[in-house]
Amino acid sequence: MDILVVDDERNIRDAVVMALEADNHYAEAVGGGPAALQRLGEDHFDVVFLDLRLGEQSGLDVLADIKKRHRTTEVVVLTAYGTVATAVKAMHHGAFDFLEKPFTPDTLRGLLARVEKHRQMQSRIEELEVEVAETSVEPVLESGDPSMRAVYDVLFRAAETPASILILGESGTGKSVIAKAVHQKSPLRNKPFVTVSCPSLSRELLESQLFGHVKGSFTGAIKDQWGKVHAAHGGTLFLDEIGELPLDIQPKLLRLLQEREYERLGETKTRRAEVRVIAATNRDLRQLVEEKTFREDLYYRLHVIAVGLPPLRDRPSDLVVFAEEYLRFFAKRTGRKISGFSEGAKQRLRSYPWPGNLRELRNAIERAVILSRGEQIAAEELPADSLGRTYATSCGNAPAVDFIERPALGADVSLEALEEEHLKRVLERCNSMAEAARILGIDQATLYRKRKKMGLS
Repeated sequence: MDILVVDDERNIRDAVVMALEADNHYAEAVGGGPAALQRLGEDHFDVVFLDLRLGEQSGLDVLADIKKRHRTTEVVVLTAYGTVATAVKAMHHGAFDFLEKPFTPDTLRGLLARVEKHRQMQSRIEELEVEVAETSVEPVLESGDPSMRAVYDVLFRAAETPASILILGESGTGKSVIAKAVHQKSPLRNKPFVTVSCPSLSRELLESQLFGHVKGSFTGAIKDQWGKVHAAHGGTLFLDEIGELPLDIQPKLLRLLQEREYERLGETKTRRAEVRVIAATNRDLRQLVEEKTFREDLYYRLHVIAVGLPPLRDRPSDLVVFAEEYLRFFAKRTGRKISGFSEGAKQRLRSYPWPGNLRELRNAIERAVILSRGEQIAAEELPADSLGRTYATSCGNAPAVDFIERPALGADVSLEALEEEHLKRVLERCNSMAEAARILGIDQATLYRKRKKMGLS
């Protein structure tokens, strides 16, 4: 490594430089802060050994200047006996570590080995960040749709506060992406963002994942385990699909929200948790409260700031923007030279209802980029754009894949077709005719007649 030694005692400078050169490092020395800052401005140094007492100048002041101007340079402070407390203070101000004088060559080697390991870890983190950027589409957090702009306005104003946030919306509308964006715009942006997927585990394992457990608390608990509440301490806990949270875990979550307290599974010790909770669901929580499967007090505690993400079919002004962003990303990742969408493809993008929302759009664009034969995505390479048609394609011996088109708001379809489609979708997701009639605002007899007239099963 390239190392700069800053000390006002010549014999110490010479001794440290000699020890460093003996281990094949490049080292040079200066006698004070101004000279150190000048050399750092002229050349790059991996490490600076900085004495905390530089005559009348404080090494802490020099440390602050170095970290302000050269953030990637690690600083190791040199301290005499009795000033360790000051060295610890220096570490709070950005120093990597400290060496107490006098020190041996072995102590020096050990410290430099830790510096090198830290630098390797930092380099790997930077590589991983690049890899993630190359495999992740940059989220679009601007919108031409008034309802979506209102959603962003509420969320990003609420981000500055510790209030709980509830994000509602159909599957695939980007709830988890929005939750991360809120975290990044909050004062907790440099703290952990931890996700818990509520429907992914059994009740017992979900409780353990959330709050942790102690050894022997259940079958398979072979050692103590911290949960994600602990991992998120000081940051944000994102509860994805909160509507699926088992009823007997809900009181514990309510206590976490109200009192910032919890216990690990199988333990009686109460622990504190400073976390900001963001929850998301595609379920109708009011309906779940009425059905007694979701606690009313928890619902209101989560509902401090609640927003509904409109589905993609109701955001026509955003649709092509998202599609073009996905196109740029997948074209770059696959090495395809595709400049955009044909006018026919844009029309098809707007007219298809995208029941799977952004997730479906992303998959469709990725597929179109891979299979496209030209420099533009053609209409026939996307889902169908006219009522009742299907878009089918096959590749090699693989079976054809059908995209069933459904009418969308604002498309060139009749009111009768829209009514039929709306009835169909409501009936698909409701467990009973009574529930469907309540949502539609009509009585069951009327619903039955409409259903029979339209030939809906």
